[in-house]
Amino acid sequence: MTDYKVLRLGNITPEAKSEREILSKINAELIVNTSTDENSIINDVRDADAIIVRGLVPITDKILEAAEKCKIVAQGSVGFDHIDIAAAGKRGIYVSNSPAAEWCVDEVSDITMMLILGIERKAAWFHQKVIEGGWREKLNEAKPLFALRGQTLGLFALGAIARAVAQKAQPFGFKIIATDPYVSSEESKKIGVELVDFDTLLKTSDVISIHAPLMESTFHVFNVETIGKMKKTAFLVNAARGPLIDQKSLYNALKAKQLAGAAFDVLEDEPPKQGEPLLTLDNIFVVPHIGAYSETSVLKPSKICANEVVRVLKGKPPIAWVNKKEMQ
Repeated sequence: MTDYKVLRLGNITPEAKSEREILSKINAELIVNTSTDENSIINDVRDADAIIVRGLVPITDKILEAAEKCKIVAQGSVGFDHIDIAAAGKRGIYVSNSPAAEWCVDEVSDITMMLILGIERKAAWFHQKVIEGGWREKLNEAKPLFALRGQTLGLFALGAIARAVAQKAQPFGFKIIATDPYVSSEESKKIGVELVDFDTLLKTSDVISIHAPLMESTFHVFNVETIGKMKKTAFLVNAARGPLIDQKSLYNALKAKQLAGAAFDVLEDEPPKQGEPLLTLDNIFVVPHIGAYSETSVLKPSKICANEVVRVLKGKPPIAWVNKKEMQ
């Protein structure tokens, strides 16, 4: 007879070995459901004391309504926009995430640098030309190619990942600027970053890298108006969340050469719909939302989530509590 039931959703490390080991300390039974079907989840969630989410499984109001015993939804990623945190807060259910600094700050900052270097130096474009039989004669088609040293890298948000990007970009000779309403200029100066307003970031950056969470205030923050303020020679890089960019506006700007290029680890629709226009362009560089992955990082969120569940079921609030405001 166990004391608790914990439902584990998602298909990342579905064997859930780490979770089982940690939850065994409080005599909790772990049920694994790898389906994203709402009805399937509802069937399992009715008597769950906690939910662990490993992947971008939507946790809807309907699911939370059925989870009458649930005390916490512990998310195994930095982003939690797929969880209805207001509905959870209304029901007194904690929501926690897995902060980047605890598991993937190096991986995501590394892939951000890869995207910046790849799109600026047109690595994917040249790779394809070589595969097709071309060689140095294709250089003229790729021009202009600019040196990185002396360029301005603009960071949209200055959290843990963006700060790691700044540290890694500085040896390449970038001047680093950032916009973030939650960071003081004194704090940014300590890491060699100049804090500016969003308008200045847009108009002066040679490449902009997005690092903000997806919220109502950041949805489509890069749109026809804001993208229109960027330099025609500038690049846009996104390893945060796809819907921060209005993809249609970006496609139009890239196709019209109003922007030099863009690189992504994330898209508005994942996986992209068949025939997605953005993917027909040759001034993009795309990888399939794998920025946080490494053989070591992928194991850490399981432990973070399980430990948060143990804390809450023992009567304490989670450490990475993201819906505190909604529970007040």
